[in-house]
Amino acid sequence: MNQGKYVFSQLSAFLPQRVFDGIVKKYDGDKYVKHFSCWNQLLCMLFGQLTNRDSLRDLIITLEAHSKKSYHLGLGKSVTRSNLAKANENRDSKIFEEFAYHLIGIARNKRANEDFEVKGKIHKV
Repeated sequence: MNQGKYVFSQLSAFLPQRVFDGIVKKYDGDKYVKHFSCWNQLLCMLFGQLTNRDSLRDLIITLEAHSKKSYHLGLGKSVTRSNLAKANENRDSKIFEEFAYHLIGIARNKRANEDFEVKGKIHKV
């Protein structure tokens, strides 16, 4: 019996959802959407990347195999191939691009270190 959160839901908890929601609002990404939001789409595509899925069909088969856990994984209700394909086709890719650049910026700030900087005055010869 599962005693805690799944690893995928723990990883997705690190994503700044408020920033993503602001970007989605900027591009009207969830306009006319009832169930399959941009956040759900992002999590499905991240799940596909992290589980090394080769195609959309492969991803959907894997998600269907874990359909009882989809809520606990943070994916929401069951995802169909047609919904995911339509979302990938119709939603503005700039939403995910801008969010990716935001995450890259966070990673750069965390990685920045001053180990190899020379302190003091440097004299050129």
